[in-house]
Amino acid sequence: MTRNDPRDASSGPLITIGPRVRKSPYFDATLRWGAKAFTVYNHVYMPTHYGDPVEEYWSLVNDVTLWDVSCQRQIRISGPDAQPFMELLTPRDLSNCPSHQCLYVLLTDQHGGIVNDAVLMHLRENEFWLSPGDGDVVLWAQGVASLSGMEVDIVESDINPLQLQGPKSAHVAYKLFGDEALDLGYYHVVETELDGIPLALSRTGWSGELGYEIYLRDRVHGEWLWETIMQAGEEFGITPAAPNTIRSIEGALLSYVSDIRREDNPYTLGLGRLVQLDKQADFLGREALRRIHAEGNHRRLVGIEVAGDPVPGNESFWPVLESGEKLGHVSRCTWSPRLERNIGFANLPATHTALGTPLTIDVPGGKRPAAVVKAPWFPAQKDIPSDIRT
Repeated sequence: MTRNDPRDASSGPLITIGPRVRKSPYFDATLRWGAKAFTVYNHVYMPTHYGDPVEEYWSLVNDVTLWDVSCQRQIRISGPDAQPFMELLTPRDLSNCPSHQCLYVLLTDQHGGIVNDAVLMHLRENEFWLSPGDGDVVLWAQGVASLSGMEVDIVESDINPLQLQGPKSAHVAYKLFGDEALDLGYYHVVETELDGIPLALSRTGWSGELGYEIYLRDRVHGEWLWETIMQAGEEFGITPAAPNTIRSIEGALLSYVSDIRREDNPYTLGLGRLVQLDKQADFLGREALRRIHAEGNHRRLVGIEVAGDPVPGNESFWPVLESGEKLGHVSRCTWSPRLERNIGFANLPATHTALGTPLTIDVPGGKRPAAVVKAPWFPAQKDIPSDIRT
């Protein structure tokens, strides 16, 4: 909610808008287009829905949507030692990451715990952007840099992304950027412009659908960029939307703090493929992760389905019980309109993660049976339609 009177609680909890939390350059535009609720993410107001998240879900999977995700604060890492410093932050091998390539990476601490997950963009030699989840990654990276002895500059740049997501996103991007949008490879980024306004364009996103991210490099043009994209997308049924919990769970796209916690390691999350223990460059947590890998993981995050009528979105972790004792927790859960089932993720002991394992979930209103299932339910969509230029 955007009302400021704390005495007006007729619609439930409110969020008070004030100068302490940053507004994106698209904030006023999102209000004009009907944003009804916000959260605070990386010290920035982020819309969470425009009235009906289920309607936004159908727009996302059938047409095209535009999201204000300026809360994805871009951490710019540059300088003569930018490459070895980035290698220090992640167990993923970056030695074969050319300019204009993007990679999904985990940032690990000395114990192998996950500080955050992020999309890494290699803009040019000696310059990287990190786009992390909610958390003060810039402060952590600056702390690491101060002790590393490396020559590197780390700033949180005022770069403000929008996400253009959905099966018709390529049609809108082509109308805006021409062949450049269609020729851009999956998980690649290019520096470009629109009517002389400097931007970056990447084939990334957190939707599970075909999509782009558009990075505005001069916030004074925020209103213009938002309206320009909405106008270009009108013929394709574009609607404003927020990051969609339903589709992210269907696609097994994990959320930092919810599905990913500091006490988890990459093997807990089934992301061991992002750990190259023997990469040439050193990285934080190498010995801890080597030991964890050798000993075998003791917990795992798995897909689950919960029986019964639609559950409410979980505002806290729901206990997973065995004989009345807490075994683990449900990190996120939602009703999938396409599957007509409750789906989500549970963090459990490895002994209870085989497909089909029965579980008991303590949800609001009582206990429900559940089972471990294979995730994702719908894989990520990556291919651009071949007929857009015709």
